[in-house]
Amino acid sequence: MLPELSRRHWLVGTAGALAAHSCSVASAADPIPPASNAEPFRYCLNTSTIRGQKLGIVAEAELASKAGYNGFEPWMGEIEDYVKKGGDLKDLGKRLEDLGLSLESAIGFAEWIVDDPARRKAGLETAKRDMAMVRTLGGKRIAAPPVGATNIRLGDTLALADRYADLAKIGQSLGIAPQIEVWGFSQTLRRLGETVLIAMESRCDNACVLPDIYHLYKGGSGFDSLKLLRGRTIGIFHLNDYPEIAPEKIGDADRVYPGDGTAPLKSVLRTLKEIGYSGMLSLELFNRDYWKREAAEVVATGLAKMKSVVREAMKS
Repeated sequence: MLPELSRRHWLVGTAGALAAHSCSVASAADPIPPASNAEPFRYCLNTSTIRGQKLGIVAEAELASKAGYNGFEPWMGEIEDYVKKGGDLKDLGKRLEDLGLSLESAIGFAEWIVDDPARRKAGLETAKRDMAMVRTLGGKRIAAPPVGATNIRLGDTLALADRYADLAKIGQSLGIAPQIEVWGFSQTLRRLGETVLIAMESRCDNACVLPDIYHLYKGGSGFDSLKLLRGRTIGIFHLNDYPEIAPEKIGDADRVYPGDGTAPLKSVLRTLKEIGYSGMLSLELFNRDYWKREAAEVVATGLAKMKSVVREAMKS
């Protein structure tokens, strides 16, 4: 186990606390200078936001570009569907580039964390395949949620850190950073603190976490703990909002546009700026009502509301 001093250094961003392991790449969340103090972030579309419209990955990317997003975050299932229908990933990557979109992340579901060695081995193979596809598209990161361990509490932190390190090594070989993701409904990786600890104890330079407004609320982490991090700890940040529903009752489909709920978004956004995060705010919603609307309207409204809440936060 790393000494306490190393833990504190990692949490405030000392890269040396992570450098002891062999899996090293460029920073998982290389800071990008903000355009201005009033606009410190960039904006990304997670395709779950318009999943119900069933447009396909190319049409989704075109809508994101037209609306003015900087980044794109599809799900691996969409990428696989594109390939199954005869699409070429290099062509798709070029299309994203032409649209002015960076593939900031992709949402994968590999079973890297489970106890069963055979399932874990298969999960790492899935992760390797997924990362290779993301790399071909010009991507940088992939989500690494606790798939297969949502209904069971895996409590050996060091063992989980070793498993994450195995995943990170694969990412290192492919130039992709796996973002260990907080899932508020899960018994494992429910809280931000345990998620960060596993990333830290992996001792990998490409370790990073994926926080989400909804999941931080759902799992009981709250938002003050974000102040203990440094910007490069975060690969990408999922932005959404939620209505006044108790954490134990709220579900994914209850997420609403940023600013339309009760989450303390202004405070969170100020914190992200203060800790040096200048990456993507990715709009991830699963609202069934939004899925019934015109996709272009949803995409444009989501971006406008993200920018509005950021502007208000930066004024405070």
